[in-house]
Amino acid sequence: MSGLTCYRWRLAPDGLATRRQLRAMGLRPGGQDVVAEVHRPRRRRGPLVAYLYRVDRAKPVRAMTPARAAALAAAMRARRTCPNCLTDAGYCIPRSLGMCVPCHDSL
Repeated sequence: MSGLTCYRWRLAPDGLATRRQLRAMGLRPGGQDVVAEVHRPRRRRGPLVAYLYRVDRAKPVRAMTPARAAALAAAMRARRTCPNCLTDAGYCIPRSLGMCVPCHDSL
């Protein structure tokens, strides 16, 4: 256990949120430190831990710039392009296969 305040699952007070919850509100932690933890118990393993941030100190999510949008589009295009047949598969190529499904099935 860490030195942070710990809450049980679904019992965190208002005003605290996880990164995912902040993102759903259009916010980001903005460099602030973790304030508390939420522990979700599991039967045969250790608990799942989620870190909580203060909502009042959160900053708005940065706007998508044209350069960031172009870089994201290029990265997704690279993930969809089969290295074997060099075509856009229309979906992200599975890393376990390393090529599109038709090329893998033809082997």
